[in-house]
Amino acid sequence: MRISARTQYALRAVTELAAAPPGPVPAEKIATAQSIPRRFLDNILLQLRRAGLIHSQRGPEGGYWLARPAGEITLADVITIVEGHPEQAEHGGYPGVAQPLAEVWSMLREHEETLLTEITFAQIVSSRFSA
Repeated sequence: MRISARTQYALRAVTELAAAPPGPVPAEKIATAQSIPRRFLDNILLQLRRAGLIHSQRGPEGGYWLARPAGEITLADVITIVEGHPEQAEHGGYPGVAQPLAEVWSMLREHEETLLTEITFAQIVSSRFSA
């Protein structure tokens, strides 16, 4: 699985929000803490807000916060918002004895999806997950 830089930034931003005390977190603080270019982050935060994963408030006391508890948001939630639903790439066309490789790739995708849907941001910020 390849994770784009945009998706990695989104995962880092949501992790920052999950670790923050209650209340709005300014985008500048997220950008600085996670070394994310500010303009890039603004687009990501807009995408996450439109998807309903985070809320925002404008003004001097404004910022962003999670729309649900961190224990209810999985890595897969963020990846799906940023990347969309993964295409099921066909790894067919393996001739002869190599044909079973297509099944191996399918099993690998299933394991990736299972892992990403099991790990929450609450686990990430508390470092309590098993890989």
